[in-house]
Amino acid sequence: MTNHWVDIRNADVILVMGGNAAEAHPCGFKWVTEAKAHRRARLIVVDPRFNRTASVADYYAPIRTGTDIAFLGGVINYLLTNDKIQHEYVKNYTDMSFIVRDDFAFNDGLYSGYDADKRSYDKTTWDYARGDDGFVKVDPTLQDPRCVYQLMKQHYSRYTPEQVEKICGTPKEKFLHVCEMLASTAVPGRAGTILYALGWTHHSVGSQNVRSGAMVQLLLGNIGIAGGGVNALRGHSNIQGLTDLGLMSNLLPGYMTLPTEAEQDFDAYIAKRATQPLRPNQLSYWRNYRAFHVSFMKSWWGNNATAENNFGFDYLPKLDKSYDMLQQFELMHQGKMNGYIAQGFNPLAAAPWKAKISASLAKLKWLVIMDPLATETSEFWKNYGPHNDVDAASIQTEVFRLPTTCFAEERGSLVSSSRVLQWHWQGGDGPGEAKSDLEIMSGLWTRIRDAYRKDGGKYPDPILNLNWPYSNPQSPTPEELAMEFNGRALADVTDPTDKTKVLAKKGEQLAGFAQLRDDGSTASGCWIFCGAWTQAGNQMGRRDNSDPTGVGNTLNWAWAWPANRRVLYNRASCDTTGKPFDPTRKLIAWNGSTWSGADVPDFKIDEPPENGMNPFIMNPEGVARFFARDGMAEGPFPEHYEPFETPLGYNPMHPNNKLVVSNPAARVFPGDRAAFGSHENFPHTATTYRLTEHFHYWTKHARLNSIIQPEQFVEIGEDLAKEIGVVAGERVKVSSNRGYVVAVAVVTKRIKPLMIEGKKVQTVGLPLHWGFKGLTKPGYLVNTLTPSVGDGNSQTPEFKSFIVKVEKA
Repeated sequence: MTNHWVDIRNADVILVMGGNAAEAHPCGFKWVTEAKAHRRARLIVVDPRFNRTASVADYYAPIRTGTDIAFLGGVINYLLTNDKIQHEYVKNYTDMSFIVRDDFAFNDGLYSGYDADKRSYDKTTWDYARGDDGFVKVDPTLQDPRCVYQLMKQHYSRYTPEQVEKICGTPKEKFLHVCEMLASTAVPGRAGTILYALGWTHHSVGSQNVRSGAMVQLLLGNIGIAGGGVNALRGHSNIQGLTDLGLMSNLLPGYMTLPTEAEQDFDAYIAKRATQPLRPNQLSYWRNYRAFHVSFMKSWWGNNATAENNFGFDYLPKLDKSYDMLQQFELMHQGKMNGYIAQGFNPLAAAPWKAKISASLAKLKWLVIMDPLATETSEFWKNYGPHNDVDAASIQTEVFRLPTTCFAEERGSLVSSSRVLQWHWQGGDGPGEAKSDLEIMSGLWTRIRDAYRKDGGKYPDPILNLNWPYSNPQSPTPEELAMEFNGRALADVTDPTDKTKVLAKKGEQLAGFAQLRDDGSTASGCWIFCGAWTQAGNQMGRRDNSDPTGVGNTLNWAWAWPANRRVLYNRASCDTTGKPFDPTRKLIAWNGSTWSGADVPDFKIDEPPENGMNPFIMNPEGVARFFARDGMAEGPFPEHYEPFETPLGYNPMHPNNKLVVSNPAARVFPGDRAAFGSHENFPHTATTYRLTEHFHYWTKHARLNSIIQPEQFVEIGEDLAKEIGVVAGERVKVSSNRGYVVAVAVVTKRIKPLMIEGKKVQTVGLPLHWGFKGLTKPGYLVNTLTPSVGDGNSQTPEFKSFIVKVEKA
């Protein structure tokens, strides 16, 4: 989230798209109701279903699942065509005036540099034009045909309201009404926010869905302001913490990245990431990457990370490919993996294409399950229903089940969607022989280290030299880990402008990431968490919810990364002179000597506005990007591509180019592609979703939850029910090319057929909470149906849009 939960109450317009906040985040939705009650905010819902959020919305517009970019591209076109943009913000705080290279091009769905055989781009041409001084060329008048503004207008001119209706099925008048409501926030006195969740990310173009939303908000001047932002509503209470701490295959803590196999040189690795400014007077905060990285390496390897060995750079694994979940199970399916540890993870129910997952698990030598509950994965050889995925008698996998404690039986930190680290205290002891994840992982680690000490092995140095400074090596405490994430001084840390001024004495906890050094004198396990446990104590345990400014920023309640800042890029809430665009919702302002206000400034605190430094200090441009010059797999501007299982069979934006029916840069394994279905055989579109009454797969083990939602169901519209001859309460069979599920039909008015390119497309809703474990009636795992393909950037599976056939069981 760029903003935070409480800040939603400051919005005048709230768009919920790619999520169902009232149902999936009912406690946080309180702030939406406050905005409606106290600011007369207008709530818009754009969703394939008239869901529980839509039931309390001021306006609802239907959309075909998987077409969000077409809808948002239409919004961008509307804002540009009708000049409904925040001009001062866009001109000064975005890259609209930047000139793009002459050899960058877009033609029939493909950007310059595409290699069809590799399904990837050479991104050389995706860049700005540079002057002789190395800085970006700009045109403040926005008239140059190669400036981002003109290229963007040209790109999205194709997304007319008529085209949006043809692709999305959203009636033109409804689409335009949404555009008008959003456009009302393009003035300084109004604010709009976007709330999204897995409905945007669970697509093969998920990252570009989010970028499209961010582009809308930048045009409206809604990033960095109170009541604004693009706000991701996370699922589990610590999903935010999972990504913060680098539990992705290519990440290190604090969103640093692992080196690739080609990056064997430490200085070159650092130089590539410590980006330098692209314009005069800008601050690229990633220029401090070396300090973040070296401090991290000192945390992991302590005295064994020295300047002489590049702070243990050779100890880090070098990536030859991404080892995301889909890649892991592909390797497993090929018999290239011996063992797997599923820690708090139920992949048989959470990964796409259940048949492939169960077949893959059956090829392991060993499988370790760490979980408080008995999961489907822990009994993957069992099946519900008449179709068996595997022959149980032939499975040689040895399964070890290690019962863990759950969150209420532990203490420690959780990171909310708001980036707020909150300390929680233990409510009770775990049952039986259950152990905490910390104790189990420590036990595994110490045994692995002892085995290397005894028997040796290939390059044991990273294992044997790892720092393990805990008072009880078998069971580190949450407090020890929290202090390690924060970091401490290994030598006296002095002020770089005054070496006689000591900021932190040797052995002390650091006050914030500004004290991190690149010479090995500081250690920090996660630079963005630096400040969470300082020499003053545990900042995450603070519980002062006072709000002296009335803007919703309770800075003494727990601690938010980075630097306890609650609204990212808040310098953008002020004009170029440092005055708030909206004084009634002031976050920070320039007082003549410093930046101060209701929030921690996301800026150099003593940087005068007349110096011309811009707000988006994590980008070397200093401004926000409409033109994604690097990083995105599919291209600099989001483009509509159909889901990999499309009910049309072609891309209406590029009907004659088969290369761009679906994301041309998404990785697809050959066996997975062979399992895709065709729209001729599977004419209905399906999407998965969650219910308020159940939390993922956990609460089907709880009796009360099992009573209020006891049995699996499929949600179908009245029109579809008539077509297949089903009435409410009868059972339907929902099939994809990968399997089928049978469940009770809930016939509803909440899902309507949509007209797409003159063709009626039906949508079916599939709640995902059932399986063959727990107290609810046994049900089918919904991912029996889902295709194995992921987002082109994050590899997040495309759970929200695939094709099925619905018939009476």
